[in-house]
Amino acid sequence: MSYRISVDTGGTFTDVVVAGQDGNLVLGKALTDRERAFESIRGGLTGVVEDLGTNLQNLLKETSIIIYGTTRATNAIVEGKTAKTAFLTTDGFPDILVLKEGGKLEPHRLDMEYPEPYVPRSLTFEVPGRITAEGGVASALDENRVRELLEDCKKNGVEAIAVSLIWSITNPMHELRVGELIEEVLPGVPYTLSHQLNPMMREYRRASSTAIDASLKPLTQKYLTGLEKDLRASGYENDILVSTSFGGVMHLIDVIERPIYLVKSGPAMAPVAGQSHAVSEKLPSDVIVCDSGGTTFDVSLVRDYEIDFTRETWLGPRWTGHNLGMASVAVHSIGAGGGSIAWVDSGGLLRVGPQSSGAQPGPACYDRGGEDPTVTDAALILGFLNPEHFLGGKMRLLRKEAERAIGIIAERLSLTLERAAFAVLAVANQNMIQAIREITINEGVDPRDAALIAGGGAGGLNIVPIARELGCKKILMPRTAGALSAAGMQVSNIVTEAGASCFTASNDFDFKGVKAALDGIKTRLGKFAKKLDERGISEVEVKLYVEARYRFQVWELEILVPTETLETQKHVVELVEQFHKMHERVFAVRDSEQPVEFLNWRGRLTGVVKGESASVASSGFVGGVNAREVRKVFYGDEEGSLDTRIFRGGDLAPGDEIEGPAILEEPTSTLVIEPGTTVRVTTQGDYLLEVGG
Repeated sequence: MSYRISVDTGGTFTDVVVAGQDGNLVLGKALTDRERAFESIRGGLTGVVEDLGTNLQNLLKETSIIIYGTTRATNAIVEGKTAKTAFLTTDGFPDILVLKEGGKLEPHRLDMEYPEPYVPRSLTFEVPGRITAEGGVASALDENRVRELLEDCKKNGVEAIAVSLIWSITNPMHELRVGELIEEVLPGVPYTLSHQLNPMMREYRRASSTAIDASLKPLTQKYLTGLEKDLRASGYENDILVSTSFGGVMHLIDVIERPIYLVKSGPAMAPVAGQSHAVSEKLPSDVIVCDSGGTTFDVSLVRDYEIDFTRETWLGPRWTGHNLGMASVAVHSIGAGGGSIAWVDSGGLLRVGPQSSGAQPGPACYDRGGEDPTVTDAALILGFLNPEHFLGGKMRLLRKEAERAIGIIAERLSLTLERAAFAVLAVANQNMIQAIREITINEGVDPRDAALIAGGGAGGLNIVPIARELGCKKILMPRTAGALSAAGMQVSNIVTEAGASCFTASNDFDFKGVKAALDGIKTRLGKFAKKLDERGISEVEVKLYVEARYRFQVWELEILVPTETLETQKHVVELVEQFHKMHERVFAVRDSEQPVEFLNWRGRLTGVVKGESASVASSGFVGGVNAREVRKVFYGDEEGSLDTRIFRGGDLAPGDEIEGPAILEEPTSTLVIEPGTTVRVTTQGDYLLEVGG
């Protein structure tokens, strides 16, 4: 037997999915250990090895591949726990990270604090020497001054260095020399050169991605090498892959060299799973993927069965946060998970999140010291959760602690306990609905024509009222919903990118410059493909993209380059038409007379590693629609709690149907089937809901 293991380490729980050659998936879940990744994996695999009838050492020895995803990098950035990083930039440009892109969401608010730059101004150093936009040398690099600056870095205890010099994308000679000087003066200190990481024209985004990448290197090297060491010591001998923000995976050593790919790596896998389910279950071509965990609610879009990508990834608020500066799966995250804390503001309004109780101390009902009321506490009081069956019975929830915590809200708002708990869920629902509208309606997608996919341990608790509010008629909750991102890793491929800048326009196209840019991209991707071939991965695909805009526009749209080469005017016409179609779809405007400008060119390589068996749902159904019990559940109705039948997933067979009100319990997730809703078990073993009024 050869197994595939995928792991998603979140802020509260670590999800584990194990796939065997027979296609069966076995899920495990454990509380996240923030210090040592392997401890969480060991905890998640404890129940899995029991189900498989083996032990941890034998399981690892018989595993052909391990895929690992984590929110560690994202959390380090948000919490300000990255390495002490210096930023080296061209003399006269010290405020690139300070000014950012100059915008803010509330332009008339004059009382807002100016946001802190990613690297403090005190650790920003100006390098004498200047490259021109054409690639010439306006002034030579002052190497003696660079050595002095690096000595200052040493005195300041700098742990990593980001180098982003003006126009290094046209001539990298100064950046390369600075890199050599860093190795000479500060041997062993990790650094990142902007032209190697992200060769794009927008100065802030290039600098921001460089600073983020450099700041993550010490942390990532320690964390991932520690994980590899523990896995090897436990008997695992094969490849370790890491999920990335591209919605794919890369070998661990490659991610250690470019840790920026780890940002959003876990959430990026949920739409991969959603895409796979949309195709296999024959859902509508537009699918909204919801992944509700303990800390966040992540929502993404699969459009025309293709995953949405974005270059507008902000860590924190748009404009005032930090921009990733690179392509990533378009995932919108808000603080509205099962552990999100409910509170009443000074105006008497009920709020939920963004603060979270996390894994330690966790919701009050965990009985681990948490005192704040959370979404999970509310769900327990409403009767949605079975206190004896949480995590498949491995963790017991205390109702009296949930009542004490939610009682705080009830007292402040003069509500009954059930009404207060229902209000907490209702506010969390509205937060989630708003997040969904931002990625659908704002992007020209009507949610009424889309299907919802419910993922995450808390995903099934409130997915029906969310769908009803949005007008969605179909919901799919996979049996792997409790570990949706980890399940997505099972069907993911290796994905990487390379880029180059070449500014040109459709009415005066620079064929020579664009050819050089694309040839450079293909060369770099070819080298990566060769490394994959040496590792036994020979099936690869390369797609080319370009960021384009109408003349005088500020922002670009990324479009697929329809041909492998751009050598004739006919090719340019095809490229321009591709842009017109994209612009019309996004903005409902098409200006065929306006010249189109092209800026940054990209190549995305996909190496096929996914196993077909990993997409098959686990079997083991008993069949026959028999409820395990009946309990009172409060849905917010005036008549009070309703008698609700409780089912276990393993008791149902494909084709079985259940009408609400009912609750369906899986070991790692719970599906609340409200009155007026019907659920059917699909041939894949998933749960397809038809939402009524």
